Formats: sequence, C-alpha cells, structure tokens
Amino acid sequence: MALTTGRSRPHCWNAWLAIVAVLVAGVARAAEEKPHPLEEEIQAFEAADVKSPPPPHPILFVGSSSIVMWDLPKSFPGLSVLNRGFGGSRIGDSVYFFDRIVLKYQPRTIVFYAGDNDLAEGYMTPEAVLADFQEFVSKVRAVLPKTPIVFIAIKPSIDRWQLIDSIRKTNGLIKKFIESVPLVTYIALEPVMLGTNGKPRKELFLDDGLHLSTQGYKVWTTLVAPHLK
Repeated sequence: MALTTGRSRPHCWNAWLAIVAVLVAGVARAAEEKPHPLEEEIQAFEAADVKSPPPPHPILFVGSSSIVMWDLPKSFPGLSVLNRGFGGSRIGDSVYFFDRIVLKYQPRTIVFYAGDNDLAEGYMTPEAVLADFQEFVSKVRAVLPKTPIVFIAIKPSIDRWQLIDSIRKTNGLIKKFIESVPLVTYIALEPVMLGTNGKPRKELFLDDGLHLSTQGYKVWTTLVAPHLK
C-alpha cells in the first residue's frame, strides 16, 4: 500500500487558498457593483437637470426629507434656489454624492440639513456624525473655498424625542467645530422649536411628529433667510 506523504498537502492547501481568493474577490466585486440605496434619487436629479437646466450658481439646499419637503420658491421668493434634498439621507450620503449634488451646481451658498436619520439608525455616535459633517465641509472647502455653508441644527422632534440627548451632544460638537471654521454658520433650533414645557411644539410638526408643518417651515425660513442675502 502506497504511503501518503505530506508533500501533497501544500498543493491542496494552495488550491484551497486560490478558491477562497476567487470567492472573496467575487464578493468584493459584487459589493462594488451594487448601487447605492439612494442612487435612483440622484439619477432623478440628473434627469431633471437635462429636462430643465438649473439656474447658475444657485442657493443650494441639500440634506434629508426636511429639505425635500421645503417649498423653497414660496419660502424665498425672488431668490435663485435649488432643492437637492433626498429623503432618508444621512450626512455621509451627501458626502458620497458630493460631486453630483453639490459641486456640479457651483452654488453661491449651501444650506444643509441632515443628521437625525444618522442617529435614528442606532449605530452612529455623535462623534461619527461630526466626522461626516467635517468631511462634507472639507469637500466644499477644497473646491468651493468662498462658498458659505449654513448648517441647520438637528431638530428636536416629537417622534424622535428619545434621541434628544444624542441630538444635543451632536449639535454641540458640530457647533463647536463650526465656531473654528470661516464661512460656516450654525442655526440653533431648540430656542424656537421647544415650548415652555421644554418639549417640541406640536404645531410645528405634521401628524407623524417628525416632518415639519407649514408653520414649522415658516419658523425655519425666518431663521435661514437673513443668511441668504
């Protein structure tokens, strides 16, 4: 009976490693090819730009659904405004799509709102949200060094009141960062969105307790408008 020596094992082992390498490469390639969950919304912006070219150097509003639902022409009549908010987005998503939703428009001012989706997903810390915002500002400064950024603080909402401690910590970190950066403005919301009981004012929200009502947008408009002229 022939004896099996250990000499054949390296060949088997190498073959096994080669198979694993191919499988890992395939998984990595599939991950790269998988589109971003919000890719379709960005493509919709691009299709809209072809159908109706946006104004040159607009005041660009970017961020999550609180931006999406804002009737900008009504709120800021006479100003050249462009809405490129996309629902469910996080700050990191605006970083990811920066070239396609910010840079291409060469905006003269950027109004930015996002952050509560980041915290609501449960795995991002205030420090991580700050880091994403810092990256967004860094991208702006690299290519649009003279463009002002208006950051609207993460809002205190009825639906996400359980996150208020994280929201306050995140806002505090971002506010401190903004104080050290030229041409970036921080707009606080708690002084105007909380009632005398210290809780969110119901009249500023829709029935879902998360998105703003018409009155809520009037409050935001009053806060933002002075920074757009």
